[in-house]
Amino acid sequence: MNTDRHPARSHLGWLGIFRIGLVQTALGAMVVLTTSTLNRVMVVELALAAVLPGALVALHYAVQITRPKMGHSSDSGRSRTPWIIGGMIVLAIGTVGASLATALMQTHLIAGIAGATAAFVLIGLGVGASGTSLLALLASRVEEHRRPAAATIVWIMMIAGFVVTAGVAGANLDPFSMQRLVIVTAIVSAIAVVIAVVAIFGIERSVAPQRQTATAAISFRDALQETWQDPHAKQFTVFVFVSMLAYSAQDLILEPFAGAVFGFSPGESTQLAGVQHGGVLLGMIIVAVIGTRLARRHPGSLRLWCIGGCIASAMSLAVLGLGGTLGDNFPLKQAVFTLGLSNGIFAVAAIGSMMALASSRDGKRREGIRMGVWGAAQALAFGLGGFLGTALIDLARAFIADTSYAYAIVFFAQAAMFTVSAWLAAQLGQLPNRTQVTMGGQTQSV
Repeated sequence: MNTDRHPARSHLGWLGIFRIGLVQTALGAMVVLTTSTLNRVMVVELALAAVLPGALVALHYAVQITRPKMGHSSDSGRSRTPWIIGGMIVLAIGTVGASLATALMQTHLIAGIAGATAAFVLIGLGVGASGTSLLALLASRVEEHRRPAAATIVWIMMIAGFVVTAGVAGANLDPFSMQRLVIVTAIVSAIAVVIAVVAIFGIERSVAPQRQTATAAISFRDALQETWQDPHAKQFTVFVFVSMLAYSAQDLILEPFAGAVFGFSPGESTQLAGVQHGGVLLGMIIVAVIGTRLARRHPGSLRLWCIGGCIASAMSLAVLGLGGTLGDNFPLKQAVFTLGLSNGIFAVAAIGSMMALASSRDGKRREGIRMGVWGAAQALAFGLGGFLGTALIDLARAFIADTSYAYAIVFFAQAAMFTVSAWLAAQLGQLPNRTQVTMGGQTQSV
């Protein structure tokens, strides 16, 4: 029988993909504590300005500009596993450190903020190291026709980490105290690291070693130059940044939109977010099931899913913008579900396309630096997206008395970004398969 442990297997089977997904689950479990739980404690229990946790979250995204360097380092080594495990340990230290710093803010605000700053730097480094190497491992060891399903599995398992941790940790945080916050965070982080280590241990030995060319070991500067001079990699970097900017810009304005324009209560707007996530999940499953079958017969079909997901997202945002001006008769829940469905299709197709473009076709081990470049672009987009979305709303409301029209302008701006993203994805199919780049005085094909 052919299993994931068979020494001759050159690609990961479904069990191997699921094990990698478990690492993402563990990663998501720790991240949700820092971006959600600690955020709430700072704003509500400590009555601090919301800009403080916002700046800390933005910092952890900014630190991920180091992803290309980390990806190149994992390319240069014999194994990506140490980078994945090491990143998870650094993430755990940062997560526990952030909870300790939050508790310290109660009595020593400045010292607590300084500690939280250092902790969120570690969180960004940990996410960058483990996440980049994990995606590079997927890109290099998953067969092309399995990539849509693999992307869906890994993404859904990361969301599962969010959901399970939020529920379990939330139940154990009451009655709330800072001491309980630190203890729960430490326990969750310890369990997450153990799960990640058990899941990833030995997985690279379960598949045949990759064959590499003699030119694989090059400097980071040359590897980055090679990546940027590849027209596909460069175009895809721009696509990732623009599309993820549009994707993340809606996160912080959708629920306020429902409350300000349609009069939804906090509970109703939270349920609306659940409707959106349900649509996202369905969109991911559609790409996993149908996309995997199509990929067997039509390699490269993921690009069409990217284009379709971007166009559908643009149309959904435009409908939301118009809907706000129509009044209470507008089917808001259905429109939000459609937006989530479109986003889910786009997101999984984008990750699958990342894996396909990162996978080496000439024997070179370059998946890590490519995933690092795209991961850095995504992190910067997410860091900017939430800020720009809320800033545009404030700006529009300062000049437009009707709130529904102010939101409409912002939704149309996001729709325009998704339209540009669809065009960028379409252009990928028109680029030449190979290009000549000059490095160190020598011309090479990439």
